Parts: sequence; structure tokens; C-alpha cells
Amino acid sequence: MRATFRRLPARRHDVRWEPGLAVPAADGSPLLTDHYFPRAQGDFPTLLVRSPYGRGLPWSPMYGLLFAEQGFHVILQSCRGTGGSGGAFDLWRNEAADGRATVSWLRKQPWFNGVLGTVGPSYLGYAQWALALDPPPELKAMVVQVGLHDPHALFHADGALRLENALAVGSGMTYQHQGMGAFVRAVLRLRRRLREATTARPLRAAYPSALGGEVPWLDDVLTHPDAADPYWRGASLAEAAERSNVPVSLITGWHDALVDQSLAQYGRLRRAGADTTLLVGPWTHASALQQGWPEMFATSLGWLRTHLCGDPAEPRPGRVRVHVGGDPGGGDAWRDLEDWPPPAATVSWFPTADGHLTRQDPTDSAPLASFRHDPADPTPSVGGPLLSPKAGPRDNTALESRDDVLTFTGPPLTEPVDLLGPVTARLSISTDTGHTDVFTRLCDVDERGRSTNVCDGLAPLRTAGREPTEITVPMSSTAHRFPAGHRIRWQISGGAHPRFARNTGTGELPADAVDVTPVRVTLHADSALLLPFPPAPSQGSDPAPA
Repeated sequence: MRATFRRLPARRHDVRWEPGLAVPAADGSPLLTDHYFPRAQGDFPTLLVRSPYGRGLPWSPMYGLLFAEQGFHVILQSCRGTGGSGGAFDLWRNEAADGRATVSWLRKQPWFNGVLGTVGPSYLGYAQWALALDPPPELKAMVVQVGLHDPHALFHADGALRLENALAVGSGMTYQHQGMGAFVRAVLRLRRRLREATTARPLRAAYPSALGGEVPWLDDVLTHPDAADPYWRGASLAEAAERSNVPVSLITGWHDALVDQSLAQYGRLRRAGADTTLLVGPWTHASALQQGWPEMFATSLGWLRTHLCGDPAEPRPGRVRVHVGGDPGGGDAWRDLEDWPPPAATVSWFPTADGHLTRQDPTDSAPLASFRHDPADPTPSVGGPLLSPKAGPRDNTALESRDDVLTFTGPPLTEPVDLLGPVTARLSISTDTGHTDVFTRLCDVDERGRSTNVCDGLAPLRTAGREPTEITVPMSSTAHRFPAGHRIRWQISGGAHPRFARNTGTGELPADAVDVTPVRVTLHADSALLLPFPPAPSQGSDPAPA
């Protein structure tokens, strides 16, 4: 690991290990726990790391050893029903009670000095927020890395199923805690059978072959798209941030499947007056723990040592640090900001009938362009915030050559343009069947014509008759520089499969639908792409490029 991850800090202590401790859960079930600690005299704070993914690779070296070397007791614990722990795993219902039970056990340990922190990525972040719902007095700091707090939003986008991510989560939750061999086999099986599982009708009957068997909680996820459904009651832990007084460091990546959740929690923490920082790197969910690990580890360690060990905080120009991508001349850079989102003017760009993107306001809401989306041959997904190796920025050129994809492209920029903040599409759409999804994406087109995705969003749409329906589609957020000579492109289609389950065109749930109906989607002239231009000091109040 030290050879792979350069820039790791020198170790402060040798480490000892107590594996396989049985910590009683809220109902008495044994939660298997490994204890890592410095081989040295003295009091050290404790880090609680609760995981459904096992306690072996990569969690043992990355969280157990590396943090213990820096002067922490580390409690690496398998959630119930995983990694040999007793009970049955449930996607969210037990983490708060089991976290509190673990803290009760810690209080009885002679080495526990009463100072506790938490750290971890993905679902390990969910376990942290669960403890923070009713934080014990010992909890002094949290580091939530590419973290989850809202399971519904992980699986659904305003009711549209995030199909590929749902299958990846089902595979990971089922097999990763069984060991690296079982997990690798499961990943390869899902890769081989992904097309079969995502094109079958109905969907629910096909996924077990891709996952090696039925996953009961995944059945429930597939068939409960509505966040207001009683099934999801208590799943979101947004309120933990709304009333938090625990210092929280948030770390995510622009192409992380959970970036919007991290940004939302940052906003809640700020409104609650909590001590918080935000780091957003150029990472996907997976690469944050790979290429991004040295930066993530340094940030996490600094936060924990400041709040748990009393080390002086390193001076920072702002509470937010973001990576600004997009400059091919080596100008990819980190930028420190006072807050997120930073001050910005929302600038509207409008599509034209000849495929251009312009600042000129439309004069009417007439039909502008249309395409036929066929669920039997769905528009494919390319890159974006996935949990698979195909995530991140990708070449969209082949995708944009399809007949079922619209593109609107601005003129070559005469100077670099930075976008920092949330991106939104305001769409005026009519259809001939009444049912469709709308996928909308911001792309950066270079001088050679290569189109690379920056950020995107999808929303289901129900229309009435032939009259247009207005819909606003959040397209996540970005910190991106469009260099001089590049062009801003707006891409619109009827889906992104298998990232999202295809809209059947019939109004039926994709999990149970057998029939599909092609749909004619028409875009109207009063649609707009809303981009966040930060004010330039030398350009007065108009942040738009020439």
C-alpha cells in the first residue's frame, strides 16, 4: 500500500491487533469487531468504523492499520448479518441502535479515554449519520467520505430507477463481506450478465441470475420508487445534519454516485451552524479510494487530529476546497472557496432549430426539435456518476451521433469560462404517448470535436395531450473550466440505459413491465440550460462569455 499510495504520512507508531471481538448489538446479536491500536503507552482517541463490506481488504490496511499508526484506537466492525456478525442485514433499519450499543461497549473498555470519532466511505458514511441522529457525548468528530445518507436517492432519481447502480449495490452488499474472492467472482458475473439482466422484461425476474440469487431488500427497492412510500420511512438521515453539533468533514468527487448527497448534507450542516468542511475531488465513487486516497487520507487525518487530539488546525483559505477540471494544458487545479455554492449569476442558454446554443431569448414556445425514443432500443448510457469502472468523464461523440439524441452547441469560446455551482435544465416537452424520461447533460467540446460529459440529470415526465409540459431537471453541480476554443454543448435524450431503467412508455413500473411503447419527444423553444457563472471582478455584472 505504501508503494501504491505515495504521499502517505510517515507512521508514528507500530500497531497491534485484536481480531474477532464479539460486541453485543442492540438485541444482543454478536457484532464481530477488530481492534487496532498503537503499540505505545498513553491515551489515544478511538475511531469507530462500521461496515457491511467485511473487515479484510481494503478496510483493514486503509482504516485499521493506517489510522492506528497515526495514534488512534480503531474499531473496525461488521454490521449485523455481514462479515460473521449475528442477525440479519437490513439496508438501513439497524444502524442507529447498533451504533449506540457499540458505544456502550466502548465505555466499558479500559483503554477508551472518552474521545470518539467516526470515519468511512459509502455505506460506512450512513452508519456514521445513524449514530449522529442522537450523538453520544463522546462523539467529537466525523469524516464522511463519498458517503450515503439517503438510500432512496441512491436507487431512484425522482422515481426513475438507477438500475446499474442498484445492481452494483446488490452485488457489493451481498458478496464483499464474504471476502475478496467471492466479491471478484460476483463482479465478473454481473459484468457478464449485465445486458441480459437490464434488458429483460420484467426486470424483477432477471436480476437474480446476474447476482447469483435473490436479494430480498433489492426486490423492495425495485418496486418502491416513491420516496413518500411508507417503505422508505426513516431511511433518510438528512435530519442528522439539520440538528448536528458534531464537527463533520465531507469528502466527495464530482463523478461520485453520491456527490449530490454530500453537497446537500454540507448545506444542511451550514444552516445548522455546525463546524464543517467540504472537499470535492476529480473522482468517481471508486477512484476516490484509489487515486484519491492520499488526498482523502490527509484531509481525514488532519480533521480527526484537530478535533480528537487537540492538534492545531492547518490554516485554510476557506471551508470548501474543490477541484476545477477541464483544462487540457495542465491547468487542472484545486480552488479554495468560502462556501458552496459560491456566489454566481445564473445564465440561461437557449437551443435553436439549427442545433446551436445561444444567449438570445426565444420569441415563442414553438416546437423546435424532436426525436423518437424506443425502449426496445434504449439510448445507451456513457460515463457519469456510476459505481462501476465505466464511471466518470467519457467521450460522448458516438452517443451524440444517434438519431434519438439532440445536441445544441455554443460558439467557440474566445476566453476560458469557469462554471462553479449547480447546473439545471428548464425543459418544455411534449410527447405523443404521455410517458417518457428526459435525460439532459452538459458537455465540453474541444477543438477536435470530442464531446466530454461534465454533469447531467434525468427525470420522468408525464404529459397531457400534445401540449408541452414544463419540467425542471437538476443536473448536479460542477467546478469546470471550458478553455478558450472549446464549446459548451447541451445534450438531450429519452434515457441513459442501463444507468437508468428504461421508461417503458406505458406508465408501468420497469420492475414489472412486459410491454414497451416508443415515444415521440418534442422539445420546445422556451427550454433553457441554466449555468452558474461566477462573477469576474474585471467584467462588471455580466459573467457571460463574449
